[in-house]
Formats: sequence, structure tokens, C-alpha cells
Amino acid sequence: MSVIGSPASRAAALRVHGGIGRSVRDSLVVAKRNLIRMIRIPEVVIFGLIQPIMFVVLFSYVFGGSIAVGGNTDPSAYREFLMAGIFAQTVTFATAGAGAGIADDMHKGLIDRFRSLPMARGAVLTGRTLADLVQTALTLVVLAIVAVIVGWRIHEGVLSALGGFALLLLLGYAFSWIGALIGLSVRTPEAATSGGLIWLFPLTFISNAFVPADNMPTVLRTIAEWNPFSATVQAARQLFGNLPEGYPVPAAWPMQHPVWASLIWSVLIIVLFRTLAVRKFRSATA
Repeated sequence: MSVIGSPASRAAALRVHGGIGRSVRDSLVVAKRNLIRMIRIPEVVIFGLIQPIMFVVLFSYVFGGSIAVGGNTDPSAYREFLMAGIFAQTVTFATAGAGAGIADDMHKGLIDRFRSLPMARGAVLTGRTLADLVQTALTLVVLAIVAVIVGWRIHEGVLSALGGFALLLLLGYAFSWIGALIGLSVRTPEAATSGGLIWLFPLTFISNAFVPADNMPTVLRTIAEWNPFSATVQAARQLFGNLPEGYPVPAAWPMQHPVWASLIWSVLIIVLFRTLAVRKFRSATA
């Protein structure tokens, strides 16, 4: 008798599919809970918008005429070059908030209450990261409007631009899993916020986000060219059509193929840190 068609195998398949469906449902319930919480505390969203808007205005008007991009000192050229970096910085800095939120839930014992419910183990973290993704998407919409006001434009069509924003959100979602792991590894929300920002500053500044990497020392330039953050910034610039004429594209593979590099980096980060975060969740709340 065929094993594949046996009642036992069909029952096992149903359990697998049922488990996936249950995990999706539980994740969406947790995501809804976190979104409702964000709506009831709007100042969290508002303060999250202020910082990136300040970066857009300050970098555009304070440094815009002082930094040459591809030999072009026109402030408008730097503004278009800058925006992909600001967008990427915004989605990655949301990591600190994600870690602090999970640490706060741990500190208040809410995670233990979730654990006592008949729900998928990874749903708590997946729901949290999905809610953070929605908040990040809303932040990007507002930030894009501000960028248009200060002179940023897309030059490769709407579909290409949507692809650039999709890569940015994918990077933000990937980094939110790093924030989840940090939030589960510390004792207080304050420690999670600090821990979530310490590594982000060198990651974002040793990159091509704000200045071309070709002016950096050799070691820093190599790090910047292989930085997953840089790959997404370069991909977004390419899809937005914001690479200035005469801008020297580095020979490193991620800079030559930034869209593929961005996808590969983001997927690898999600797989690795989701696995580590779920494992830490099980041990930290046991």
C-alpha cells in the first residue's frame, strides 16, 4: 500500500497545513493588537516621524551645497542622492523601537501571558514585526511626501519606484528581527533602545547612504561596499533613478548588482535572526 496515500500520511499533512494556518492566524491577531496599541498611543508614531524629517531637512539644506556627488556640486543632485539613504536609515532605526517594545512586553509579563495561551510560539514575534512593518510603511509615505517638497524626484517610473520602496521595507522587516532578538536578550526597554542603536550608527554611516564610498579609506570602503545597508541604498537609488550622471559605481559585486544583493542580504538576515529570536523566545519565557 502506498505510504503517500495512507490515512496516516494524509492526517500528518493536514496537521502541517493546519499548523501553518494557525500560525498565520495567531500572528495576525498579535499584529492587530500591536496596531491598535499604536493607534491609542499616537505620540509614538509622531515622534518616530520627527527624526527622519529633521534628517531630510538638515542634510538637504545644511550639507546639500557642500558635498559633491560624481563631481556635481548642485544641491539638488545631492538631495536626490541623499533620499534613498534617509529612507533606508528610517526603516533600520525602527529596529530600536521594535526591540524596546518586545523588552517592555517581557518586563510587564505580557509575553508570559501569551505563552500560556494555545497559540503558535513564533506568532508573538511575527505579529510584532508585522505591526512594526505597517508603521514603517506609513512613516515612509510621509517621508516621501516631505522629500518631494524639498526637491526629490523619481525618474524611472512608478513601478520601479514601488520596487525600491519594497526593498527598503524588506530591509526594515529583516532588521526588526534583529531588534526582536535584542529585546529578548536584555532586561529593560531602555537597554533594548540603547542596544538597538549602538550597532546601527556604524552600520549606517560606514555606507554609501550619505556620501559616496569611493572617498573612504580602503578598509572602510570595502566594508561599505559589502554592507547590506549599502546594497539596499544603491538598489533604491537605481530604481528611483537617483544615481547622478558621472557617479562612479564601485566594482564590488553588491554595488554592480544591488537589487539582487539587497534581496539576498534581507532574506538571509530574516532566516537567521528569526530562527535565533524564536529560539531565544522559547528559552527566555520558559
